[in-house]
Amino acid sequence: MADRALRGTRLSTFSMESEVNVVPSERRITTYVCPLGHRIELPFSVEADVPSVWECRCGNEAKLLDGPEPEKKETKHIRTHWDMLLERRSIPELEELLEERLTLLRASRGEKPTSKRSA
Repeated sequence: MADRALRGTRLSTFSMESEVNVVPSERRITTYVCPLGHRIELPFSVEADVPSVWECRCGNEAKLLDGPEPEKKETKHIRTHWDMLLERRSIPELEELLEERLTLLRASRGEKPTSKRSA
């Protein structure tokens, strides 16, 4: 019975609220300029925090016209596989493991064992 009560009201596309006594917030137009000279004008509420950078349609970062310089964020050093390996093993340990693996590989190929390299 309940599913029939709302039939035909288009709930997904129609609001039951009216726009009577609705006052939109005050807006201000902010302008961004990218390095290629593209200008972007966007409306923001006067109460909103306006970002100092905006992505331009060309993919570059557009800066707020007559605005503060954007803050530089610190970037973290990206740890590579080698960095993480060096946290667990020392260079002499790695050289020893390499020699063991090369000896096993040469033995599986039927090659003669060679003497250890001198540093």
